[in-house]
Amino acid sequence: MALTPQQIQIAKRQRARHYAVQALYQWKMAQSPLNQIEAEFRVDNDFSKVDSDYFHELLHKVPAQVGELDAAIEPVLTDRALHEINPVELALLRMSIYELKERIDIPYKVVINEAVSLAKKFGATESHKFINAVLDQVVLQYRAVEMKAAGR
Repeated sequence: MALTPQQIQIAKRQRARHYAVQALYQWKMAQSPLNQIEAEFRVDNDFSKVDSDYFHELLHKVPAQVGELDAAIEPVLTDRALHEINPVELALLRMSIYELKERIDIPYKVVINEAVSLAKKFGATESHKFINAVLDQVVLQYRAVEMKAAGR
């Protein structure tokens, strides 16, 4: 059974997030220039089934807003400080909060589900629970109207 164009676009977007979280992790750890990281990812991975424009957007716009994104995370942390969050979780949170804030075309439930899925893939054993808990609180800052419309 062939995929619909919408299903293909969703899969491409998922792959873009998959690579973006890895690239954002690399940016945090190696502090390499974003253009260099992007070039490496495009050379080392098959981008034919990736929403490469979305990958580019996440890789460049998340670091550009890192201060604001971190400021959204800090007030909801209850058991650790921002600097104690492991780099994978931090990359996921920053990317997801960027999506909640800037990409209102993507439903908040999709943003959270994608982040939880990536946390299960790349994070520590229980990191998906932490990611979900933080995003469940942060979503109120950016998507209150959407949540109200959904009856939440």
